[in-house]
Amino acid sequence: MALALGSAEKAFFQGEFPVGAVIVSRGRVVAEGSRIGTTRAMERPSEIDHAEIRALRQLERLGQEFDPAEATIFSTMEPCLMCFSAIILSGIKEVVYAYEDPMGGGTCCDLGRLTPLYRSSGVKVVSGVCRKKSLDLFKSFFQKDDNIYWKDSLLEQYTLGQA
Repeated sequence: MALALGSAEKAFFQGEFPVGAVIVSRGRVVAEGSRIGTTRAMERPSEIDHAEIRALRQLERLGQEFDPAEATIFSTMEPCLMCFSAIILSGIKEVVYAYEDPMGGGTCCDLGRLTPLYRSSGVKVVSGVCRKKSLDLFKSFFQKDDNIYWKDSLLEQYTLGQA
């Protein structure tokens, strides 16, 4: 998770929403990504270039033997429904995240009610790992005067209301 937090800090210092993701397999990092497309300079923010998606794309470009069932993805924020679905489809069996997303988190969906592809994924979700460090980064992001991404949203209100 420390490496995912490092990626999130990099995004933060570039003016981006501070989400970082790292994919680990057999004890080594095989891919990583950070959020892009959310800076004030963007006319319209990207809702596709999430950290988890960027890490999964990097994983595809590696072109090496890779068993997703042995991999874990670490993310500084709970993956959204799009990212969670992509993780399931990739075959990764464990998702570890730091900070919950009360507005857009997708890991709480009931996989048992979905179609067999998702229902039988066997994905394990672990939450709250390094939560405080991630929360502090999100608080700093929402307290920036020049931030407009998710300004006045449920996520901002929830984050700034955390102790």
